[in-house]
Amino acid sequence: MTTISDVPVPTSSPDLPPVERHAALPAGFKAGGLAAGIKASGRPDLAVIVTTDGPAAAAAVFTPNTFAAAPVRLSRAHLAATSGDARGGFGWAEAIISTSGSANAATGPAGDADQLEIAGLLAGATGATLERTLHLSTGIIGTRLPLERVAAGLDALVPILAAGDDALEAVAGALCTTDSVVKTATTTVALPTAGGGSVEVTVSGIAKGVGMIHPQMATMLSVLLTDATAAPETLWRLLRPAAARTWNQLSIDGDTSTNDTVFLLASGAAGGAAVEPGTAAAQALGAAIEAVARDLARQQAADGEGASTLITTVVTGARDDAEARAVARSVVSSSLVKAAAHGRDPNWGRIAGAAGNARLATTAVLEAAGIEPAEAATRAGTPVALDPERLRIWVVGHLVFDGSRGGPVAFDRTAARAAMNAPEVVFALDLGLGTGTGEGFGCDLTEAYVIENSEYTT
Repeated sequence: MTTISDVPVPTSSPDLPPVERHAALPAGFKAGGLAAGIKASGRPDLAVIVTTDGPAAAAAVFTPNTFAAAPVRLSRAHLAATSGDARGGFGWAEAIISTSGSANAATGPAGDADQLEIAGLLAGATGATLERTLHLSTGIIGTRLPLERVAAGLDALVPILAAGDDALEAVAGALCTTDSVVKTATTTVALPTAGGGSVEVTVSGIAKGVGMIHPQMATMLSVLLTDATAAPETLWRLLRPAAARTWNQLSIDGDTSTNDTVFLLASGAAGGAAVEPGTAAAQALGAAIEAVARDLARQQAADGEGASTLITTVVTGARDDAEARAVARSVVSSSLVKAAAHGRDPNWGRIAGAAGNARLATTAVLEAAGIEPAEAATRAGTPVALDPERLRIWVVGHLVFDGSRGGPVAFDRTAARAAMNAPEVVFALDLGLGTGTGEGFGCDLTEAYVIENSEYTT
């Protein structure tokens, strides 16, 4: 028997700066949130973030869902209008509004008209240019937003927007629907100034989403803010691969939302030199963005609807990182693996089966991760290379399968089961084929998830 593991537990990454779980509002922004009566519960449901010194550079990733919600479509159109880039991934912004309680998805032309009216209300209340407004909504699909309550809420909220950390915490709270806790993360990084010195910049993020989570290019709702200086397209080049390696590796229930959106805004208020693509400064800022995104994704997985355990899967030895990430995502997405984790059952066969089913991500996700378009188009959706005679699997540090030694390995099942009774369960796989690495984040599947979603609208 063996309990020895040579695969590290990925609670942090040595390539990323450390993250603290608190809201830290970077310079150049004001924010706030309150209860406007959109939710029947009376909980906070309206939030606004504004820039304090002109427009901020902005980048975004959005859901590819065919039923993409009105706020997604309008935000993409506004980014395209302010940058001139038809892809709608980057541009300029002066204000973000979030409404919680109604997704404003699958609401037809009326929903689009509602969202445009909200843009006008936000612009009027904050002084922002209409096309420099960005939009987030979450809640029940197929319901219209109560515009009169949004208008009254803006009248009450905008005058009390503040620049403190508590203000960003309030936004995080107003984003939530079925989340049990707010999700915040922040880090700092030193970037160069134009004069040759350095300045400390902040990257801070908030997120919501613990159900209907299986991202492709974005996930749930998240806003990342920084006081670094960077052009919109530079931010987009940093955000897309960070999302591909973090949020795109998150799965709670296998369902991609209609409203998935991540915004990244840079105010430039820290006073550093403009971050240019391909430089050490870009690498440092990108690492900070990814560190915040990764931690938020882990928080979401841990808070999955009905969940009692965070599942982390780490994969090494793949032919490349894309294949490693595909295996990790396949394992954390498996309903059988999730059920086994809930029952504290070290059923490694389910992990092996999920790994064997792994297929590479979509073309868009592969491109975002840095693969050239032609190669991404060829490889998208193809099976991952996996040799059972080279594969090794660990369950919470216990080696349970070693293909080079004939397959199944005797292990202390009672000890493994006891180790699985923890806030985080780690599954590790080494494919033995190369140097590719990746990780995925999920949660166990419980009766509480079914109960919560069986009567969601009634």
